[in-house]
Amino acid sequence: MLFVIVLIAFTIGSFIHDVRGEQNTAMVIELEGTINPGTAQFVTRGLKKAGSGKYMLVIIRLDTPGGLDPSMRSIVKGILNASLPVVVYVAPRGARAASAGVMITIAAHVAAMAPQTNIGAAHPVSAGGKEIDKTMSEKVVNDMVAYARSIAEERGRNADWVEKAIRESVSITGEVAVKNSVVDLVARDVDDLLGLLDGKEILLDNSKVKLETKGLKLMYFSPGWRDRVLGTISNPNIAYILMMIGLAGLYFELAHPGAIFPGVIGAISLILAFFAFQTLPVNYAGLLLIALAIIFFIAEIKVSSYGLLSVAGLISLILGSVMLFENIGVSLRLMMPTIVLIGGFFITIAFLAFRAYRGTAKGGLDGLLGEVGIVEERIDPVGLIFAHGEYWKASCTEVAEQGEKVRIIGSKGLELIVKKEE
Repeated sequence: MLFVIVLIAFTIGSFIHDVRGEQNTAMVIELEGTINPGTAQFVTRGLKKAGSGKYMLVIIRLDTPGGLDPSMRSIVKGILNASLPVVVYVAPRGARAASAGVMITIAAHVAAMAPQTNIGAAHPVSAGGKEIDKTMSEKVVNDMVAYARSIAEERGRNADWVEKAIRESVSITGEVAVKNSVVDLVARDVDDLLGLLDGKEILLDNSKVKLETKGLKLMYFSPGWRDRVLGTISNPNIAYILMMIGLAGLYFELAHPGAIFPGVIGAISLILAFFAFQTLPVNYAGLLLIALAIIFFIAEIKVSSYGLLSVAGLISLILGSVMLFENIGVSLRLMMPTIVLIGGFFITIAFLAFRAYRGTAKGGLDGLLGEVGIVEERIDPVGLIFAHGEYWKASCTEVAEQGEKVRIIGSKGLELIVKKEE
């Protein structure tokens, strides 16, 4: 009995020690590169894990040129609704928080930057880097300004400068950002950051919380293979190329059954593309138009449309590509060469398959019609000829001597009917 009590006491003591040990930890989420659905899922998953009660603080180490608006909003939403303090730290030296990175930084409970870093240049552009047309630009900019100002005012930051960063694409260094109340502090590294945060009061869920960061252990939340794959293929341009390769591979396999390799590559590419589509705002009308284009190209093989179905397929392919993603267009510099290459591939394969489908049979008796053979045994009126690598019994209305050429004009059962070649 005494042994059981000691064992229970030891277990409870170990549990309390483990919990305290875990609660004395700060999670570090490293967010580098463009903001896309893959990185957004990675960050929000890290914030959710950190909110399980095992961590005291989350530090998002940020270095980004910007990214997709829906993905940025997803990260900002995760920060604003976090149940524990979130620090966004623009680092290491030489890093930046540009475009979407500005909104992520100002949304943090504490915003910090390393020396020789910069923040700003948040004017919205399309996914391909093109400027948005004037009317749409005004709508997008005004919406972004209202969104950013509300966040900045909530966090007590310089909302006027944030608006200027969006409207005029201004950018400033970390030291200037502190002077202009855009960020809270400049820290040399994570250890320096923890020292500066200690004793700082922040507002969390409408109540003041005093940070105790001295001696905090750091646990780095690293992306897994799924995050790395998704982060790469969830770029709309990569997802689009994967889908087109997949459709081209499957189309080739359907037009030429037994090729195997194109079908395998096509199937893998399509699976990866649909894996990316689950994180992208896909317009299914665009997806259906692309599928309709493939149907038109396949129908061209079976139906004599004199190219009309191929033209219809090309038009559907272009419209579907333009409509495929909502709010985030594929770069035109990527789309047009891809459409030309894939469309040309489809039309070429359709033409070759149509010619083979409509062409003269190359096997059996039907394939021998019109061919020329060599007389092997004198025909008078029946003899033997050699044609298409085989010996055939043949009959002729004229006498044909051995070695003479005869043309096959018909058949009677397994006996060929020939005439002397002039």
